[in-house]
Amino acid sequence: MRKKNILNLIKYHAENNDAGFKKEAYDIARYFDSVGDSELAQYIMALLSGTNTFVPQDSEYDMPLFSKVDLTIESALPLPVLIKNDIVGIINSIGHRAGVNKFLFEGEPGTGKTETAKQIARILERDLYAIDFDAVIDSKLGQTSKNMAAVFSQLQNLPHPEKVIILFDEIDAIALDRVNSNDVREMGRVTSSMLKGLDGLNDNIILIATTNLYKQFDKAMIRRFDAVVNFNRYSQDELIEVAESILNHFLIKFKFAGRNIRLFKKILSTAEHIPFPGDLRNVIKTSLAFSDKNNEYDYLKKIYESIDLKNDSSDLKALQRKGFTVREIEILTGVSKSQVSRELSI
Repeated sequence: MRKKNILNLIKYHAENNDAGFKKEAYDIARYFDSVGDSELAQYIMALLSGTNTFVPQDSEYDMPLFSKVDLTIESALPLPVLIKNDIVGIINSIGHRAGVNKFLFEGEPGTGKTETAKQIARILERDLYAIDFDAVIDSKLGQTSKNMAAVFSQLQNLPHPEKVIILFDEIDAIALDRVNSNDVREMGRVTSSMLKGLDGLNDNIILIATTNLYKQFDKAMIRRFDAVVNFNRYSQDELIEVAESILNHFLIKFKFAGRNIRLFKKILSTAEHIPFPGDLRNVIKTSLAFSDKNNEYDYLKKIYESIDLKNDSSDLKALQRKGFTVREIEILTGVSKSQVSRELSI
């Protein structure tokens, strides 16, 4: 530890900079741990986790290994009935306070796992804090597992756990199958530290983890969660419903764009693969933003080209075979109706 650390502590204290003070103290704790004084390091971490000095009146917990998640969203995405029922069950179980408090959301990227965690926090009127895996994962041998222990030490000492939800977003980095890891021993230590932390987690702490790689997930880790929610359960009709909701939201912002829900749905229903909600939102938003303001339906052409990458929008007969009318083909290609009619008649 250097004089600079002490000077920074004094400076941050004088400035009432709680975040800076706590980060500096955490760096000091890591220093003592690196030189072999793990007891002092753990004592400092316990003080940092348990003290109320750094808990402001508005319940913003200043935890060095976590960051507060912004709960404002552009628009809530409708969920399929099966997933919605699971989320209602989670909210009910939290209300019952029956010790069911650890949930794993699994599914492909863009299926709405993180957004749903935000929605649960909003419904329950709790703050959402996400673990900072960049700060947890360390290149030094054995340090990551110690950092994981520090994470759960912070959680166990939360003064008001009933006011927060903890998010382990994309937990894959530290929870994949230990057998498949390149460094089995190190991953074993990290996973064991995680398992121990989950086993001893206070029932009042609600923890939600998300993963994109459920099939590679450590089986012992899966058993520690009270419920696993599969977010891949979207039918084609449900994805189209979600897409329509997203489009309606953005059409309010892009006043120049025309509304043609019939063609929009046909584009999606004829696509070989409809993207999941996260990607749908990006495709629709970008298509509207990049479209020609003098062409009210230009965004539909861009959506078609973005979603149906394997098909050439200039192939008029292919569009006809898909069931698009002459007018719809005109919109999707920019070719006039008269010319479309002539070429299709050949």
